[in-house]
Amino acid sequence: MLPAAAAPAAWAQALVAPETLPHDLSPLGMFRQADIVVQAVMLGLAFASVVTWTVLVVKLIEFALASAALRRGVGRIEAADTLRAALAEAGGSGADARMLRAAARELNRSAGGARLGVGERVASHLAQVQARAARQMGRGTGLLATIGATAPFVGLFGTVWGIMNSFIGISRAQTTNLAVVAPGIAEALLATALGLIAAIPAVVIYNVFARAIAGYRLQLAEAAAGVERLVSRDLDRAAAGGRV
Repeated sequence: MLPAAAAPAAWAQALVAPETLPHDLSPLGMFRQADIVVQAVMLGLAFASVVTWTVLVVKLIEFALASAALRRGVGRIEAADTLRAALAEAGGSGADARMLRAAARELNRSAGGARLGVGERVASHLAQVQARAARQMGRGTGLLATIGATAPFVGLFGTVWGIMNSFIGISRAQTTNLAVVAPGIAEALLATALGLIAAIPAVVIYNVFARAIAGYRLQLAEAAAGVERLVSRDLDRAAAGGRV
């Protein structure tokens, strides 16, 4: 039993406590009522999430177009009997066309000289083309890895900052009423949730693109092998006195 003098104070606290609760506990409402630092963290994580999905859409289109073009290029290389015939069929600035032009330039530079070493020089040029094409295809995926690795910690920072502010508010209010404490903690935990929302898709999409780049590298290697076979045939025909 509370003393008679204490009862009105307890009832008054019970009536006032709900008034201290924020009226809007939706994610948008908690964002508006959060500390400026927590708001900045949330905005940064939301921007990172938008960047992740933008990279997904752009890279999916880029992968689809490049892979289809390279697949057609490999088919043209395999169907050709000479490097000149393959060059006549190749068009545009795809990786297969760049490999064919690089091989033709090296053959022209080596014309009239010894055959020894021509194959190695052609292979070196083809390796450079492969590396550049793979590097170009991988642009933007490093950003996904960065977001996936840092977003949870950024969200955790926002949560720690928000919880510190909540405890400061508790000390100032001189109350441990859960109804007063919970809203501030919920606002802080929203930052961690946003960090996970940004990080999880980024990690998954990065792994998907890593496998796609590995497959694209295999296509590049297949195209390079086809070009090397064409060069070898042309060199053998030239050595035998045939028409290249």
